[in-house]
Amino acid sequence: MLEVKSIHTYYGLSHILFDVSLKVSAGEIVCLLGRNGAGKSTTMKSIMGLVPPREGTVSFKGEDVTGKQPYVLARKGIGYVPDDRRVFKDLTVEENLEISERKRGGSDSWTPESIYDFFPPLKHIQNRRATFLSGGEQQMLTIARALITNPEFLLLDEPTEGLAPMIVRVLEERIGDLKERGLTVLLAEQNQKVALRLSQRAYLIDNGVIRYHGGIEDLRANEEVRKKYLLV
Repeated sequence: MLEVKSIHTYYGLSHILFDVSLKVSAGEIVCLLGRNGAGKSTTMKSIMGLVPPREGTVSFKGEDVTGKQPYVLARKGIGYVPDDRRVFKDLTVEENLEISERKRGGSDSWTPESIYDFFPPLKHIQNRRATFLSGGEQQMLTIARALITNPEFLLLDEPTEGLAPMIVRVLEERIGDLKERGLTVLLAEQNQKVALRLSQRAYLIDNGVIRYHGGIEDLRANEEVRKKYLLV
C-alpha cells in the first residue's frame, strides 16, 4: 500500500534522512523504531508532504505522491497523527471532530457516534474545549480526528509519548483494534515494548538511516541490534 524508495530529506541545508526506504502492505501494522532525533518524525512528515524529500519517491497504492500537499494525501486516504497532537484548543471535542469529518459510505465508516464508541472517554467530554483536556484525552482526540477522515492508511507518530502507563495501555489496545477493522498503520515509536507487541514487522532508524528491517520475532531475538540502536 505504501512504498518509500530512497528518500533524502533536508531541513534547510541540514541533511536529515539518507536513502530511506520502507514498505507497508495492506492490513499490516509496521513500526519505525529509533531514539529521539533518529529521524522517525521526519520520515512521517516526508511521507505526508509536510517536509517533501528532495530525492527519492513516495508511492501510495501504486501512485507516485511524492511531495503532494497533505490535504491531497488526506483525500487519497492517508490519515496523519502528529507527535505534537495539534488539536484545535479553542474548539470542543465535538467541534474538532466536525471540522475534520470526511464522510464515506458503508457500514464500517467512521462517524462521531462510532468514534465515541471507540473512545468512550471522549463521549463524556464532547462539549469540553480541547484546551481543558488532559494529555491522554488530547491524544485520543488527535487519533479520533484522523480516523474520522476515514483513511485507509494511518501514520501514527509517537502516540504514547509522555502519557501515563494506564493511558498507554488503553491506546495500545485501541491501535490493535484498528488492525481488526482493516486499517493499515505505520507506527513511529520510541516505546519499543508497545511497538513490538502491536507490529508484524519493524524498521530501525538511526541518524537518518535505516539500520535494520525484519520480522518482530527476529528483532526480539537480536539483542545486539536493539542495544545498539534503541537503548539510550
